[in-house]
Amino acid sequence: MLKSSSLPSVETQASWVVATVSLAIIAVAFGAPWICVVALKNIAAEVNGARSIPALATALVWIGTGFGGLLMGRIAERTGVRWTVICGAVMIAGGLALSTWGPSWPLYIGHGLFIGLLGIGGINAPLYVSVSRWFDRRRGSALALISSGNYLAGAVWPPIFERAIAYAGWRNSMLCYAALELALIVPAAALVLRPPPQSPYRATLTRAAHADKSVMGWPPNLVFALMASAIFTCCVPMSMPLAHLVAFCSDLGISAAHGAAMISVLLAMAFLSRQMWGAISDRVGGLYTMLAGSACQTIGMAAFVLTQDEVGLFTVSALFGLGFSGLVPANVLATQELFPAGEAYWRIPALLLCSGSGMAAGGWMGGILYDHFGYYAPAFAAGLAVSMANFMIISTLALRRSRTAAA
Repeated sequence: MLKSSSLPSVETQASWVVATVSLAIIAVAFGAPWICVVALKNIAAEVNGARSIPALATALVWIGTGFGGLLMGRIAERTGVRWTVICGAVMIAGGLALSTWGPSWPLYIGHGLFIGLLGIGGINAPLYVSVSRWFDRRRGSALALISSGNYLAGAVWPPIFERAIAYAGWRNSMLCYAALELALIVPAAALVLRPPPQSPYRATLTRAAHADKSVMGWPPNLVFALMASAIFTCCVPMSMPLAHLVAFCSDLGISAAHGAAMISVLLAMAFLSRQMWGAISDRVGGLYTMLAGSACQTIGMAAFVLTQDEVGLFTVSALFGLGFSGLVPANVLATQELFPAGEAYWRIPALLLCSGSGMAAGGWMGGILYDHFGYYAPAFAAGLAVSMANFMIISTLALRRSRTAAA
């Protein structure tokens, strides 16, 4: 079998320029839905205090992004990622403008259809596929970098939006951000994003995969179903602390400001450690990185169940961010390693749809269990159970990989 080390690498300085610009584009694109989050009370005040209306608009962004990735991934494969990103930026701007017409339907359509389905859906998943093709040696590090864009958006934009909304109102903030988003994304995409180079190693792997109709000795769709189950079950427990940590702290008598600080610590550790997980995945592969990350996340969920004091929760938040952050990019990398490169345009968006669905399901399940029991321990225990199931799924895949590699 032809080794990757015997073939010229496609990685150049241009590869990292594309990855860095893609990170910036994703961080700007994912900033758009944060306006609705920060302005939740302001928007709700216009509809008799119904917070469910702006909250649903934000949820529709994530649902639309997942389904949009499947559609836009196919379009990007034919027209190139530059055009889906530029069109996505225009759609996000249009969605923000439409949303200013007010709650509720303009907000739903603007966020779900334009910002999510046609906007971020045309940017996020297509960039994952495109950037992965610029790398063959350090693909894990590159995927870890660009997948940090949504964390970066959550760290940078909310404080800015809070000041802008206080000064100019949420409608003017949306319009100003629409203009800023167009000014940043469109030129960056036009100047930097171009078709990735052809990799001899990737072509060899693609021919080999077509010659062998199995993956690790199993039917390819069975393996992919397990990969999809793994990314869904990793995101269910992942989202619970993110969605409910501030409320959990309030129940324990910890101030909301300190709860928000815990979220910041968690996301900051996730951003930094994701780069570490990317470097690890370049050495050991995507599946084994998933296994290690799942073990860390399971331990973190167990710690949330057992911890009640403020110092302990700050510590657990940091450790949880350290553990879970490598799971999604490692899953994408493992899919790139196991399946033909020509199938990435639909397999990666399908995985990201499962990831977003898991994030939505985890936050929703945490709320449902809290409403039923009146405290968060059952919700975190359920998250722990799902995380343990995730570890078992990944263990099955990793064990199969090690056996077929040794054969």
